[in-house]
Amino acid sequence: DGKIYDAYVIYPKNHTSEANFVEYFVYQIMPDILENQCGYKLCIYGRDIYPGEDAASAIEKRMQKSRRLIMLLTHQLINSKEDAYDQHIALYTALIQNDTKVILLEMETIGTYGKLQESLRFIIKQQGTIKWKEEHTVHPQSPNSKFWKQVRYHMPLTCWPS
Repeated sequence: DGKIYDAYVIYPKNHTSEANFVEYFVYQIMPDILENQCGYKLCIYGRDIYPGEDAASAIEKRMQKSRRLIMLLTHQLINSKEDAYDQHIALYTALIQNDTKVILLEMETIGTYGKLQESLRFIIKQQGTIKWKEEHTVHPQSPNSKFWKQVRYHMPLTCWPS
């Protein structure tokens, strides 16, 4: 299908105390589970987009070469007015071009979705979100936890660890 990545990861990039866990999740936990244990190839901004590259065109190209878009929903991502370019492109690609599936990971309790942009609310209404509940997960870093099984269900078929 000409795709290089199984998923492009969209996450808040501002450095705040709550972002520390999100960055740890994006750069450590996700690659460990999805790449090392399940054989997927992720595209992560800051790791797979290089310094000096035009960020806007690099984001668009990487998204076009990805089979899925994984968006980490946090209060920071929802309320941020900056760094939202990849979020806008992802929603445009998913809704207007209708050629890439979005996987929404609710990393913290969002509560009411009323403040979300309409396009995000539409996707949530269509397919829901996968909620990260680390405290309810016996082994949050196990690919066999309920959370990761749900994520893998929405990913393209590559491997299913036993």
